[in-house]
Amino acid sequence: VQLQASGGGLVQAGGSLRLSCVGDAFFNSYAWGWFRQTPGKEREFVSAIGWSGRTLYYADSVKGRFTISRDNVKNTVYLQMNKLNTEDTAVYFCAARGDYNADPLTSESYFRWGLGTQVTVSS
Repeated sequence: VQLQASGGGLVQAGGSLRLSCVGDAFFNSYAWGWFRQTPGKEREFVSAIGWSGRTLYYADSVKGRFTISRDNVKNTVYLQMNKLNTEDTAVYFCAARGDYNADPLTSESYFRWGLGTQVTVSS
């Protein structure tokens, strides 16, 4: 099953969006992360969540504004984004991590990536 992030769009600065990424039957076997990328730049860590949903990680740039969560019944990981600013404009990707000991903040730790969703924040 191809992972697909959804929920992106165009929003004014200060607004909110909620991204979703639906997994398959193996969803609960993975930890999950959100990354973003702008043209000409490397993929950037945004947030990550552990298997139980209790362990959370955030990039400093989004801390206090974004909230990651997961629903292990719906096989879905979410990224609630509030107080968006123009620097949040990017393509956002969800990704699965299977190795408990891998660094959740680095893209190399994730082995399965979804198709991205564009988030554009206008000033």
